[in-house]
Amino acid sequence: MSKVAVIMGSTSDLPVMQEAVDILKGFDIEVEVDIVSAHRTPEKMFEFGKKAHERGIAVIIAGAGGAAHLPGMVASLSPLPVIGVPVKSSNSIDGWDSVLSILQMPGGVPVATVALNGAKNAGILAAQIIGSSDKCVLDKVIAYKEGLKIKVIEGAKSINS
Repeated sequence: MSKVAVIMGSTSDLPVMQEAVDILKGFDIEVEVDIVSAHRTPEKMFEFGKKAHERGIAVIIAGAGGAAHLPGMVASLSPLPVIGVPVKSSNSIDGWDSVLSILQMPGGVPVATVALNGAKNAGILAAQIIGSSDKCVLDKVIAYKEGLKIKVIEGAKSINS
């Protein structure tokens, strides 16, 4: 079974990143969660980035605030798709520094980037990536999206009654 790694630069990012963990578990996707700081534990980051695919990881979700180097650095080391989650942290400039640090990657080092604090969407995107080659996960993504549609239709009915 494919696994998704959800990593972040510090424990203060966990409340945001937990949304990715929760949505992935809802799709019955195995999740590995860890703190991997690009600035405070660079050796750990290098080891993680170079070896994640050898441990059965299929997609990496990396959340970071402030300068937000973690997603890009991991993407530079790993052959896996990396989804970056900019986190509005206490030391960020309204989150824009994190968004731009993750979004503005140089050619050859792609990082898919979701909205500020958008870990839930990162989890859904990781499930969709895995679902492209795993029918069981794909069926769960299809059902999830159908559920979203039903909520909108029901909501519309409730305001028009």
